[in-house]
Amino acid sequence: MKAMKRIFAGALALTMAAAVTACGNSKGNSSSDAGGKDLTDDQKKQVEDIGASLEDVDLANKTIKWMAHYDINPSKGQVKSPALELFETKYGGKVEYVQTTWDKRYDDLATAVMGKKSPDFFPASDMDTFPKGAIKGMFQPIDDYINLDSDLWSSTKTASDSFMFQGSHYIAVIDVSPNYVCAYNKTTITENGLDDPAELFADDNWNWDTFSDMCNEFVDQDNDKYALDGYWYVKALSETSGKPMIGLVDGKIVNNMSDPDIEKAQNFMYNLEKNNVVFDRSSNDWNTRGDGTTGNGLGTYQTLFIPVGLWALEAPLETTAPFGDMEAGEIMFVPMPKNPDSDTYYMSSRVEGYNLCKGAPNPEGFAVYMNCLQACKDKASSITEDTLVNEYKWNQDMLDMRAKVYDMAAENPVFDLQEGVSDDLSTTMMSVSQATMVTGGGATTWTATRSEYEKAVDYIVEECNAKIEG
Repeated sequence: MKAMKRIFAGALALTMAAAVTACGNSKGNSSSDAGGKDLTDDQKKQVEDIGASLEDVDLANKTIKWMAHYDINPSKGQVKSPALELFETKYGGKVEYVQTTWDKRYDDLATAVMGKKSPDFFPASDMDTFPKGAIKGMFQPIDDYINLDSDLWSSTKTASDSFMFQGSHYIAVIDVSPNYVCAYNKTTITENGLDDPAELFADDNWNWDTFSDMCNEFVDQDNDKYALDGYWYVKALSETSGKPMIGLVDGKIVNNMSDPDIEKAQNFMYNLEKNNVVFDRSSNDWNTRGDGTTGNGLGTYQTLFIPVGLWALEAPLETTAPFGDMEAGEIMFVPMPKNPDSDTYYMSSRVEGYNLCKGAPNPEGFAVYMNCLQACKDKASSITEDTLVNEYKWNQDMLDMRAKVYDMAAENPVFDLQEGVSDDLSTTMMSVSQATMVTGGGATTWTATRSEYEKAVDYIVEECNAKIEG
């Protein structure tokens, strides 16, 4: 019981960490009054040219309402997205931010929908809206407003087909992106005489074995040096197995806890934690090192690896400072290491997509903005790279690795739906996913974890599948 309390405490801290992206502080912000940066004149011209390929639509209602724990309108230091620029200039559109918090977002959405005050759209990129949002009637199909069979949507039609409920599409998928990369500081690598993970990856030698060797060589508890920290390492490592804990096959939710590939990954994780290579979050109120700011420890050369989303590095210098000196080229990242017995680097992945809320006041405006996002995804990639280099001070090695991990996410994605089925499953899986690596002496074997939780997970999954079948 004591061990499971530790697991639950660690899992709860993980859910709190998911709200680390910047949140806006007012409604209907423009880039200027929120402190965001406009695109350059050349970039605006590129966006204008992209817009010429889109249909001219005269929106009766030019405002779309966005509910999330972060704002699409750029905050201080951030650069306006090409899609938002296109929506504003070609269609006179405006995104009104309906602010919520990570913890209250579904409660706030349910209140709005039931009170006939729905926002228009909601983020699907946290992989927690499907299928529960469709089952509970919080979202509506997008098929009446977006032509997924058009050339514009052809690149993500297959991904959108993966999120169907009773014959209808519920997520407008813009892209498939990597959930996590393994961030590190090159100064730390050099000063400790370790192999550069990027070079190991290039040599196809970046795997659980080389990763473990580096972790064990680096850790020095007496000097407060730990090989691994962050809020996401358990899922990041588990999904290198190539299998999600909770997956979707032929429209049905599946429980993969008994899969042998997951068992291998979980045993690897348990043995890694036995060597105390992970920062002891249980001693820090279940936060990561310091005050819990993402990146802490990397910039002070006390932490070797932090598995994290690219969003943490695609940010202004003041945000990336905990990771190290971006302008000096200290910060780098690679995919998570692969199973040494596998030829494939599997990528924990997510969809960059959006749900149309039930009772949305402006579904036509939502569809136009989705088309803007889709049109800009590839055609405005040079603007994205310009922002990364000129504003956020990325180097070419980082750009090349970013392109590589996106390709890998498209080729070998692992989509985990453990947060998207039901509240009961989400709560249970918080304990399951943390079990083999929870710090403070609370880690348990995968065999023991399955024995305690697998039947309960099976029951919840069967219950959900019955609702999907209607």
